[in-house]
Amino acid sequence: MTSPAPAAEPLLSDERSPVPLGRTPVTRRLGGSIPTWPLIATKHLELRKRRGLMITVAVMIIGPTVLVMGLRLAFHLFDPARNGPAGDPSVFAALANLMAEFGFIAAAVVGAAAATTDRSDGVFRYLVITGRSRLALYLARIPAGLAILIPALAVAFTLLCLVTAYQAVPQPTTVSMDNGISIPANFDQAELQTWLRQHPAAAAQAFQPGPGPGGSTKFGPGAPTGVPKIATAFSDYTSAEDSQFNPPPNEMFKIGLWLSLEVGIGFLVGLGLGSLTGQRTLSAILLIGLEIIVTPILARVQIPYFLDGQRLDVGVAMDQLRPAALAPANPGGPGGPGPGGLLFGGRGALGIPPMPTWAMISVIVGWIVVWSVLGAWRMMTRDA
Repeated sequence: MTSPAPAAEPLLSDERSPVPLGRTPVTRRLGGSIPTWPLIATKHLELRKRRGLMITVAVMIIGPTVLVMGLRLAFHLFDPARNGPAGDPSVFAALANLMAEFGFIAAAVVGAAAATTDRSDGVFRYLVITGRSRLALYLARIPAGLAILIPALAVAFTLLCLVTAYQAVPQPTTVSMDNGISIPANFDQAELQTWLRQHPAAAAQAFQPGPGPGGSTKFGPGAPTGVPKIATAFSDYTSAEDSQFNPPPNEMFKIGLWLSLEVGIGFLVGLGLGSLTGQRTLSAILLIGLEIIVTPILARVQIPYFLDGQRLDVGVAMDQLRPAALAPANPGGPGGPGPGGLLFGGRGALGIPPMPTWAMISVIVGWIVVWSVLGAWRMMTRDA
């Protein structure tokens, strides 16, 4: 009797089943590093449930506008003879600058909290074990945090705009310049040059142009046509007009975009720094010091041989981008150096030579990209 022939062994070239029997095939989902909506919603809910954080956002972003405008409306309601309308260009500029200052700080605190809560609560390990992409975990924090900050900023700024628009003082007919000199409003450059030549004594006091050719003022009757000084004078005139008049809707829209960018930068830098250090308190303290101490000094005082280094600060770039209605043309001119001077409530116009537009944009984009990359890299390489 012959034994059965042994079964032939499968060749390496034979096709094998890619999935073992009894198991469900697992397919790799494209875009695994992109955060899903449930992941974003979960992080957003986690941040919203932190009452201390939400109180901080409400007090720092919404609180000043509600308090100041509420008091001004109440004072005008009960004693309109002694208290003017609540809306005022100087109050609008002061509150918008304060909103930018406190908004950056609140955004930095929220960003640092969003970067460290998973680790401090001890859930980061379990999120990694589930197989979620670490990059997706980091990116989910961006819309989750901005969904808290931007609505709060929108509420405060909308209230400010409504009170300024509907409870505003009458628009002035003149623009107040240096030494109390008043110039009729709504001049274009040619009309302003004509007025200055007709009033040389007032022009010298309003703009202090200095001696021109032949010892006469550049705006005097004998001044040459098209002197470069008229462009500077017109810039000062329009900036003073913006700061003294109620801002039009298009200017309010630009200010709102600028405030949103300020808050967004604060959040992204706080998120990146918090992820890099792993310490919420340390990150918040560093960014608060940057905003209220370091940046104002760099923006107002020119340090010898360090001008390019000063311009690398994102706060200096944002100061240069600040809308005209929030920053007077000259720190010593009408409106002063901006509400709050060096600390709190706005830094006013730059006290250092401005950088080129491309450099300003590069600094802003660079801070956003660099801190986001550093934060994401740290989260991807951190031990669970």
